[in-house]
Amino acid sequence: MKKQTSRRREFLRVIGGVGVASLSVPNYLIGAKPSAALSRSGVLLEASSFAKPGGWKIDTQHYLQMGGNYLLAHGMGKPVEDAETVVDLPASGKWNVWVRNRDWCKGEWQSPGRFQVLVEGKPLQITFGEAEESWHWQSGGSVEIAKAGKTKISLRDLTGFDGRCDAIFFTQGSNPSLPEEDLKELSDWKDVLAGRSKEKVEELSFDLVVVGGGMSGCGAALAARSQGLRVAVIQDRPLFGGNASQEIRVHTLGIHGYGSDILKSIDTIHYPNGNEKAKVDQVKREKTMAESGVDLFAHHTACGLEKKGDEILSVEAREVTGGRIKRFRAPVFIDATGDGWLGYWAGADYRYGREAASQHDEGWDKYGDLWSPNKADNRVMGTSVLWNSERTNQKQDFPKVPWAIPVSGKHIASKGEWFWEYSDNDLNQVDDAEEIRDHMLRAIFGSFSNAKKNPKYAPNKLKWVAYVGGKRESRRLMGDHIYDMHDAIKRREFPDAVVVEKREVDGHYQRKLKGAKEDFLSTAMFHKTGGYYFIPFRSFYSRNLSNLMMAGRCFSCTHVGLCGPRVMNTCGQMGIATGYAAVLCKKHKA
Repeated sequence: MKKQTSRRREFLRVIGGVGVASLSVPNYLIGAKPSAALSRSGVLLEASSFAKPGGWKIDTQHYLQMGGNYLLAHGMGKPVEDAETVVDLPASGKWNVWVRNRDWCKGEWQSPGRFQVLVEGKPLQITFGEAEESWHWQSGGSVEIAKAGKTKISLRDLTGFDGRCDAIFFTQGSNPSLPEEDLKELSDWKDVLAGRSKEKVEELSFDLVVVGGGMSGCGAALAARSQGLRVAVIQDRPLFGGNASQEIRVHTLGIHGYGSDILKSIDTIHYPNGNEKAKVDQVKREKTMAESGVDLFAHHTACGLEKKGDEILSVEAREVTGGRIKRFRAPVFIDATGDGWLGYWAGADYRYGREAASQHDEGWDKYGDLWSPNKADNRVMGTSVLWNSERTNQKQDFPKVPWAIPVSGKHIASKGEWFWEYSDNDLNQVDDAEEIRDHMLRAIFGSFSNAKKNPKYAPNKLKWVAYVGGKRESRRLMGDHIYDMHDAIKRREFPDAVVVEKREVDGHYQRKLKGAKEDFLSTAMFHKTGGYYFIPFRSFYSRNLSNLMMAGRCFSCTHVGLCGPRVMNTCGQMGIATGYAAVLCKKHKA
C-alpha cells in the first residue's frame, strides 16, 4: 500500500453513480456550478434540516440514487406528528411554492403517501405524494406573506403510509427552472441556494478512515484505535451497528474467532429478528463507540472522493441535516459500506450477481440453478424489512390498503422473519434500493391487512415495522484472492488467514422460483462444511487500488463464497483484521 507522489491530482466527485473529474480541487466541490438556466432567485428548504421533524423519519438510504436525505412519514397506518421549522423569506408578497416529492405507489387507488405543506398553519392548495411516480418538483400554488422574515412551515402526514418529501423551494418568480434528473446538477444547485457553495470545506486528517458504521466498520475502527491510530468512522445513519442496529434488528450470527474482546462489546444477544431487545444492545454499542477514542461521524453520508492514480487521497461526506461537506484525508481507507461504494467510485474491480457455475466450479446438483446458474445473472441474496405486531385487549382497526394487495396477494401474517426477503434479477440491490424497500412495505401492510380480516387477529396492531432495509448482498470488491465455495467446503488453509468461521454455506432463493405466489419470501439452502474454514487477508484489499481495504459483505468473493461468512460476527472479524492491517501499514510505512 505504498503511497505514490505526484503534483497532479484528479478530483472525483460521485453523485448517483456518475463520476465528475477535474484537474484541481476548488474551494468547494467542483465549484458547485449548476446550469446557468436554473433558477437561483428563491429560498430552498431541505426537509432533512427541519428543526422539529416530529414523527417523520430522516431517510438517508437513497441519497446517492435520488439526491436527497428526505423526510418519511412512517406511521404504520397512523398519521405521524407534523414536522415543523421556520424559513426566512426576505420579502412580503406573493411566493410560489414548489415541493420535491413522489407518489411511491402509483396505481388505480388513492395514493398511500399523501401529505400537505402548511405555511403559517394554512395548507397549500395541493396535496402532495399523489402526482408523479418518480422524484420531481411539483407546484404547490402560491401563498401571500404579510411580513418578511421568519415563516413557519409544517409537513402534515395524511395517511401514516410513508409519504416522503425531499425539499421545498420558495420563489417570487412565476415559472422557475428546477433541476430534475441530473443528480449532480441537483446537488450543486442545492449547495448554491443553501449558501454552502461559498463555504470552505472542513478538512480533517487521520491515520485511517473507515466508511460504514456497521459491525465491520466498528470492528475495524476499534481494532485500529486500540493500537493508537487516529481513526474516523463515517456512518450515514444516526446509530452504529448496521443490520444489528435497533433500526433493522437482526441478531448477530457467526463466531468471534480471535476478535472476541472487540466483538463482544458491539454484538447482540440471540433474540428473535425484529425484537425490541435490539435496543439494549444498541445502548451497549453506542457506549463502546463513544468511549473508544474513535472520531465518530454519524449522520454523515459519504458522497465522493479524491483520487490520484491508484490511490485514494480523501473521501467527502455530507452532513445529513446541515448538508455541509467534510473532507477526510488518510493514507489508508477501509470500505465497510456493504455496497462497496468507496471502491466503486475509485474504479476498483468488482462483481455483482451470481457467477456461472462453471466459472469457479460451484455447482450443486441438489439445488441446480437455485444454487449456481449455468449462465451468470443478476440474482443475489435480497433485502429484508423486519416487522411485528402485538395483541391488545380490544379490537384494533387497520386501514384498507388496496395498493398493497397486488404484492401481498392473499398472504396472511402477523409478523415477519429473516425470510421476508426480496431480490429480483431485474432489480439492482443498490440502484433500486428504494423500490425494493417499498415492495417489502407493500408485502407487510397487505399481509397484515389480510390477517385482520380473521377475528383471531382483531386485537392485533402493528408494533414495529422497519423502514431501513437489511441488505445481504450487492457489489463485491475484488482482491488478490476471490473467496469461493471450495475454500469453505474443502476447508482450505491459507498462510495469511485472518478470519475463521464454521457455519454452513447458506444461500437463499426466492420461493416464487419454485412456484410460490409470493415474491417476497425466501428459502435457505445449507451446504455443510464439516468444520472450521478460513479466509485469507488477500480477500480484504483491492487488487487495483493501492490503499483500499474492504470488510463485510463487499469483500472479495463469489456469490456462493459470500453465503457462509456473510453474517455479522464474521464480518466483524473482517473489520478487525483490516483495522490491525492499517496499524501495520503505518508501522512499516507501507
